[in-house]
Amino acid sequence: MKFVLNNIVIVGLILVLTGCRGRPSGETPVHLNPNMDTQEKYKAQGSSEFFEDGSAMRLPVDGTVAQGELRADDIYYRGKNPDGSLVKKNPLPITRDLLDRGRQRYNIYCAPCHDLTGSGQGIVIKKGFLPPPTFHQQRLRVVEDGHIYDVISNGIRNMPTYRHQVPISDRWAIVAYLRALQLSQDARIPDIPVEMRDAVK
Repeated sequence: MKFVLNNIVIVGLILVLTGCRGRPSGETPVHLNPNMDTQEKYKAQGSSEFFEDGSAMRLPVDGTVAQGELRADDIYYRGKNPDGSLVKKNPLPITRDLLDRGRQRYNIYCAPCHDLTGSGQGIVIKKGFLPPPTFHQQRLRVVEDGHIYDVISNGIRNMPTYRHQVPISDRWAIVAYLRALQLSQDARIPDIPVEMRDAVK
């Protein structure tokens, strides 16, 4: 009997404690370790009396590189050889996955102006923008892959830079897809695998 009574009391206490919802309070909550909530720090665009110019924002120290921001490989990060000349060929291995990624990114960022075939007659041209050159002209067929990468990164003439929208690996994927697009619009019988030539009319 005593055992049953004790169990009833325990269950009753549990029900009472779980049923307490509390009420909103305007009082400052109790902080066992308040220094994590009130730590002194500078926020972006803030001011500071410590620095002579009064700004809390500081320029990086000369010669330093943030972790993960080292860009030592000029071929991959800038599309240029060590002597400053443009890279002739894409440094990434050309795979089906790379081409699929390039097609996806091209359709998002490039097709509005260059259209899906690369002829330079995208939808924004129909709205009055100056048309870009077709990718199928001889000059752009023979231009270095590094040039195309550089144009994506830095823009050219009416085309703005896409360095903030398109990551580096995606820029190279677009270059690879653009080359496949050029080939698709100017393919010749010798370019087609032998086993598939019979299907071409």
